[in-house]
Amino acid sequence: MSWLRALKETARAGLTIERRRLEPLIALRGAAGLALVVGVSLSLFGPAIAASSAFGAFQAAIATFQRSWRPRPVLALVSGASLAVSTFLGYLTGSHTVVFMCLLAVWTFVAGMAWAAGPTGGIIAASNVAIMLVTVTLPTSVVDAAAHAGMIAVGGVVQAALIVLFPVRRWGAQRDALADALAAEADYARRLRDDPVAPFDPLPLMTARSAAAVTPREARRRPADLHGARGIAERLRPVLASLADPALGVPAEGLERVWVRELLGAAGSVLDAAARAVRSGDPVHLAPTDLGVLRTPDNEVILVGPARRAADRLDALLADVIEIAEGTGTREPTDRADHAGRHRQPDPRHRPDPAHEPDPAHEPDPDHPAAPVHPADLAPSATDGRTRPTLLRLIPVILKAMRRELHHGSPILRHAIRVSVVAAAGFLLGTALPFGHGYWAPMAAVMVMRPEFSQTYSRSVARFGGTLVGVGVATGIVQAAHPDATLSAILAVFCAWLMYLLMGTGYAVGQVCVSAYVVFLLGMAGDELSQTVTERVVLTLVGGLLAMISYALYPAWETPRLRNRLADWLISDGRYAATVIEQYADPTATSHEDVRAALLATREARVAWQEALATAQHEPVRHRGISRAAAADAQHALSQLGRSAMLLEAHLPAASSASVPGAAELADALRRATERGAKAVRERRVPDWQPVAEEVARWDVPATAADPAPDPVVRKGATLLLEALEEFSQALDYRGGSRRADIAPRAD
Repeated sequence: MSWLRALKETARAGLTIERRRLEPLIALRGAAGLALVVGVSLSLFGPAIAASSAFGAFQAAIATFQRSWRPRPVLALVSGASLAVSTFLGYLTGSHTVVFMCLLAVWTFVAGMAWAAGPTGGIIAASNVAIMLVTVTLPTSVVDAAAHAGMIAVGGVVQAALIVLFPVRRWGAQRDALADALAAEADYARRLRDDPVAPFDPLPLMTARSAAAVTPREARRRPADLHGARGIAERLRPVLASLADPALGVPAEGLERVWVRELLGAAGSVLDAAARAVRSGDPVHLAPTDLGVLRTPDNEVILVGPARRAADRLDALLADVIEIAEGTGTREPTDRADHAGRHRQPDPRHRPDPAHEPDPAHEPDPDHPAAPVHPADLAPSATDGRTRPTLLRLIPVILKAMRRELHHGSPILRHAIRVSVVAAAGFLLGTALPFGHGYWAPMAAVMVMRPEFSQTYSRSVARFGGTLVGVGVATGIVQAAHPDATLSAILAVFCAWLMYLLMGTGYAVGQVCVSAYVVFLLGMAGDELSQTVTERVVLTLVGGLLAMISYALYPAWETPRLRNRLADWLISDGRYAATVIEQYADPTATSHEDVRAALLATREARVAWQEALATAQHEPVRHRGISRAAAADAQHALSQLGRSAMLLEAHLPAASSASVPGAAELADALRRATERGAKAVRERRVPDWQPVAEEVARWDVPATAADPAPDPVVRKGATLLLEALEEFSQALDYRGGSRRADIAPRAD
């Protein structure tokens, strides 16, 4: 993509306004906390301290809107405390330009590295640096600075207290995440009726797994319907896929296929009902006809072999989902699903529900719509009963994540260097310009800069446009009404409420509200409005331009790393498939934790590849990477590789089963071949799967007549794995259909 086209697309994205579900009660609570802090500070300490405390309460409330599963009061307290420390240290060095510049560079570098802990940490850290540049100008002495810092921290405490005292939809985010996972499974079941090999996006399951991590305190208060269902939803996907797939399920045509379609439709309805119940906290309402389809004795007559086992497991898993959604489940239900086979009568407590449409999906963070929450914030593990570390125990995790990013190729390190240099340069330039209040330029730059190109450029355009509108509107109001300190405070609180309410609709809309908020707040503190208007517009433009120029001069392009991302996904898929096949080689290994860990690794690698590909398609750079056509074909092949392994996982043998001859050799060949194949991808060569093909072919020719026939499930699954690997090589073959394999991807 050319630079001109990239600039046009990022500008359009930055100015886009989206329709999102609004949360007026949460916005009202944040504005009420801000009003309380401003009102008390204004009456007791005067306008200057009131302005500082308002910034603290304002930022603490914004922190609670970020996409994080950590308790909201904790986010408010961390934001208020960190901003108070930043303000006090900034004031101590503010009178010495060189010392302040050093502090600003170090503080901004640390804020940039905070992105290693996830988007929430990076956003809060960047906001603290930006607001610090304003608040350090308000105090007049060290004692006064301490008072300002104290009131900023009080603002965070007030917002945290209001969240505790006036909760709005407690556990709502966790309920939405689990309901979205169940609704995704329901949609998957319905799509399998018409497309037996329909794809499935695992992101809702990954999000639900992130939401299931709780602190020890939360674990004691978590509702029963949020415990266990996510694990069952994970196990439902391979069962649904294996039931529908013609290779390991039922034939593509005939009575069995018709009946499987009925089973999948009923499963979708039951999962939708469970999703609605989890989202609202109400009882599950099921249609008796759906339960009748799932639990009819016809399953034993119509379905045989693997398909019948899958139908029995589906019945058991859905019963567990219903039980947990009703709040009657008290454990992680594993026994029934593993020993499925008996039939259940419909529960008389269930009554029909005429509405079977899934609820809207949970809305992502506007700054990072596709990005999952970072592991440093979640501390994930394998079960729903896992715990998230406390803040003190999280510090070493974050520091370790930062250390991992301290290498030249890290986008996080490059972002930290960029933002620290731009902040220092912006402060010097703003000070040198004849406007005064030179902190507007570095503040704007810090707020818009992100590790990605498209977000940095789109936010720069959105911030300038929003600033222009917000300052213009606020100026008109002030010139018409000439508000005093009290009215200015009221107008500032109103703008903050609009910001909280509309911040999910787009960055430009939020900046309109923030710009007006700052104008009214500084007007309350006695700043001359004429200065504010001019410098806000001009210096915001300067800061945005500095941010954009810095990325052009010191970029962190994702395009050159596409092959590495693809290779990582290939390795993780190969390890997952090999781990599953090893279970057939040694069924006595009753623990499937290795399979679970391998599955999670391949999901993370897949999401990393998809995010990298989406980012690369908007970068104005050409690199000898991989063409868009080859990337699409390779992605499809690796998806089929993972799906084939998942089908094998759905039929894992019981501990009493005999080992499958040749399974261990196949697993070893698969693991080694994918590791060598990943190396070939990085070196721009076409992978070779001859060792895997030889192991698969060996099963067709038994050594002696006395040798047992290979397990049909494993034999068919191995063939599917080999076909997916060969399709992957064809996607990357320069002599094949992907003739432009050396060209970087282009956006549509």
